[in-house]
Amino acid sequence: MKFMRKFDFKKIDAFATSKSDGNPAGYIKLSSKDSINKDEMQRIAKELKGFVNEVGYIYRESDNTFSLKYYSSEREVEFCGHATIAIMYDLIKNSKELMDRQVINIITNKGNLIVENKILSDDAVFIMSPTPEFRTVKIQSKEVADALNININAIGNKFDSSIVNAGLETLIIPINSLKSILSINPEIDTLRNFCIKVGIDIIEVFCEETYDKKSNFRSRVFAPTFGYLEDPATGSGNSAFGYYLIKNNLWKGDSLIIEQNGIKERYNIVKLRKGLDDDGNTRVLFGGGAITRIEGKYNLWT
Repeated sequence: MKFMRKFDFKKIDAFATSKSDGNPAGYIKLSSKDSINKDEMQRIAKELKGFVNEVGYIYRESDNTFSLKYYSSEREVEFCGHATIAIMYDLIKNSKELMDRQVINIITNKGNLIVENKILSDDAVFIMSPTPEFRTVKIQSKEVADALNININAIGNKFDSSIVNAGLETLIIPINSLKSILSINPEIDTLRNFCIKVGIDIIEVFCEETYDKKSNFRSRVFAPTFGYLEDPATGSGNSAFGYYLIKNNLWKGDSLIIEQNGIKERYNIVKLRKGLDDDGNTRVLFGGGAITRIEGKYNLWT
C-alpha cells in the first residue's frame, strides 16, 4: 500500500527584477530533519527537473538557527546561493518574528553562515558566503575555448583564469567584451565532460563591459554537472568571483553590482559586498530579493 505525505512547497525566483525572471528554486519547509530522507529529497528534485534548478529543504534547529540542504536533479548540492536567497527572503518576509531580527544563522554543508535581513532598507537579504578555497591548477585557454565553443581570442588576456570554491568549485574565465560573452553557446555534454575532467562544479565567465554603466561586471554561469546548461543568477559562483577580485586587487569600493545571464537587456542582478567574520577575515556577502510564483502542497507517495 502506498502512503502520501504532504509538504509545504513554493517555487520562488531568486534575484528576479521587474525586467528579469531570476533563477527558479524549489522550497520545501520541513517540520524536522527526520521528516524526509536523502533519497526522498533527491527524488523530489528529480521530479522537478526543468521546473526549478535546485530544491532547498529547510527546518528550524532553534530560535534563531535553521538548517538547509540542497538537491539538483542529478545530486546533492553542497551549497546553493540562489535557493538560500529565495528561501530566507521568503521565510523572513512572511514572519513578523524574523522581520524584527537583523541577523539569522543557517547551517549548511559548507559551514555555519549568517543571513543579514535588509528587506526593509534594500528589499534583499544578504548571505555570508563560505570561506573561500583557491586551487592553483592551470588550464590551457584552448581547452577552455573548445569546451565553451568559442574562439580562443574571446578569452581576455587582462586577467588570469582561476578556480575558487565559495560553496561550489568554480572556474572563473575572463571574456574580452559584452558581445563575446553574450554569444557564448556551449554544448551541454561537451561542457559536462570538461567539468568532470577538470574537477569543477560550475564555470563562470565575466567581462568588465556591462549593459548598464552603473553595474560593475557582466557574468554568465554554466552548470552542466547539475543537469542543466546555464544558471541565470548565482550566489555561490558570484561569491567565488568576488573572492577572485579581492585576491587580485580588482574590487573597487565596498559593494558591486553584477549583471548576470545571456540576455543583453533583461539581466538578473546579484549584489556583492564585503564583510568581516568573527575572526576578522574579509568575507563576501551576496544579496538580492525574490518573487514567489507558486505555492501549495507537494504530495510525496511512498
